[in-house]
Amino acid sequence: MIQALTFYVFAFFTVVSGALVISARNPVHSVLFLILAFFSSAGLFVLMGAEFLAMILVVVYVGAVAVLFLFVVMMLDINFVELRQGFLQYLPAGVMIGLVLLVELVVIVAGHAMAPEAGTTVAQPIPPVDEISNTQALGELFYTHYIYLFQAAGLILLVAMIGAIVLTHRKRDGVRKQRISDQINRRAEDSVEVVKVETGKGI
Repeated sequence: MIQALTFYVFAFFTVVSGALVISARNPVHSVLFLILAFFSSAGLFVLMGAEFLAMILVVVYVGAVAVLFLFVVMMLDINFVELRQGFLQYLPAGVMIGLVLLVELVVIVAGHAMAPEAGTTVAQPIPPVDEISNTQALGELFYTHYIYLFQAAGLILLVAMIGAIVLTHRKRDGVRKQRISDQINRRAEDSVEVVKVETGKGI
């Protein structure tokens, strides 16, 4: 009874905080709700016996990714008026993407409801908890049965990282970039000017 109640509490906070992430008007509040969603999901993982995933979720996503999001959002000078003006412009595309995701979720749920035996054909058997640890079980699944999908995910992240770097370093008008060579070769005579002002004649 206590475990079921704890599950519903964590699940409620996860769903509510996930909805508030996309509905909050302030980006800082969205990041804070995202951190709450991560903590609630970590609690669900602990209830499922996946302590390693819960630790990774808290250490990596809450301790690094979400905090990075928070600092970036706080340092950016976001014009909320301009964001609200462009809402109607991107509304059709957002609605279309949302409908596509909704259809995909319905197909997945309907597929499991109509053919419950389909999940057992692709799922790997769960090893006994007494014989193998949670971390070792995940490692065996990732690096044996799902090694190609794991490598494909790594390639996708690599392409995304390269794309972000290319977009950041592209040439744009009116944007000043840092040039390390110019900074290293800079001399004090070119940067500092010593002006001798006589007494009583200063500004």
